[in-house]
Amino acid sequence: MNELELKYGCNPNQKPARVYMEDGSDLPITVKNGRPGYINLLDALNGWQLVSELKKATGKCAATSFKHVSPAGAAIGLPLSDVEAKIYWVADMKELTPLGSAYARARGADRMSSFGDFISLSDPCDVCTAKLISREVSDGIIAPGYDPEALEILKKKKKGNYCILEIDPNYVPAPVEHKQVFGVTFEQGRNNIVIDANMFQNIVTKNRALPSSVVDDMAIAMITLKYTQSNSVCYVKGGQAIGIGAGQQSRIHCTRLAGDKADHWWLRQAPQVLNLPWKDTVKRVDKDNTIDLYIGDEYEDILADGKWQNVFTTKPAVFTREERKAWIAKNTDVVLGSDAFFPFGDNIERAFKSGVKYVAEPGGSVRDDNVIEAADSHNMVMCFTGQRLFHH
Repeated sequence: MNELELKYGCNPNQKPARVYMEDGSDLPITVKNGRPGYINLLDALNGWQLVSELKKATGKCAATSFKHVSPAGAAIGLPLSDVEAKIYWVADMKELTPLGSAYARARGADRMSSFGDFISLSDPCDVCTAKLISREVSDGIIAPGYDPEALEILKKKKKGNYCILEIDPNYVPAPVEHKQVFGVTFEQGRNNIVIDANMFQNIVTKNRALPSSVVDDMAIAMITLKYTQSNSVCYVKGGQAIGIGAGQQSRIHCTRLAGDKADHWWLRQAPQVLNLPWKDTVKRVDKDNTIDLYIGDEYEDILADGKWQNVFTTKPAVFTREERKAWIAKNTDVVLGSDAFFPFGDNIERAFKSGVKYVAEPGGSVRDDNVIEAADSHNMVMCFTGQRLFHH
């Protein structure tokens, strides 16, 4: 199939819409179920590149959860701890496969942003992963294949309209890519830069101790950023992105946004959250929304009389700002990646508040010395990759 007609473009008024191969070759995707939209395909093709590169870099299966052409989460297939299984709402499932664990992590990093996501998997979708996906609100999935039972499980989503795409894993795109803006055609070479351990050898701080597990986390950060709308910053810990700040005009705002998301991920593991007295009738999505309020400064929106009774059996104590700050201080050994250089040391200072110990950034700022000094003041390990990773 050389061409696929779409219902409309980014918005319903944008017609006609289609995707096609200019050289007359077949599309690298096959529609197994449903009908993909314009934004679905943007998410699918970006997400597939991300997970396939993660697998090449780490040797482990990978998953990502995309929303509006940026990842909400990305992860490799490492086992979940009991706490992680609980905060990702998968503790009731039997032992997850590596691919199931990868998606649980990718979805779980920022569950609110992942609501209605488009999923990309590095490996054929197995039954375990399909069962996990079947419980979530999602628009579609792309993978290099599907177990027959997994495919049947996914086909039942969205009243049979769930979008299921199969990608040819051997497809190699042309080295030059084009797009149009306002009738003007842009041309550039594809960003074929390979991100692996070699990218993180130029350590510029006094502390030069870089564990091998951290190298994988750095690769996750930079590959995630390669497919995140710029400016972008990514926090990673234990094989998964825990905070992604995308599309901000100021880098410090990226760092704050991603840091706030990383803090939220960590706060969800606090005893005050793990032990919330939920009513049995509360759905996962409502729990996600409630937790987001409970761990923030707008907690009164959920703890006010007449409100808490809707979700809790008893009124929880306030999770105070002081308690939250003390819990966040326990988060350590976090990796921070940036798609371009940090222009000021304030980014490092903000990152330190979210437990960052390791930093990967291109370097090249006129204030590199100030940034290195800030990293040294917190005994961080920072490497200059020498490669900018803007994505638009």
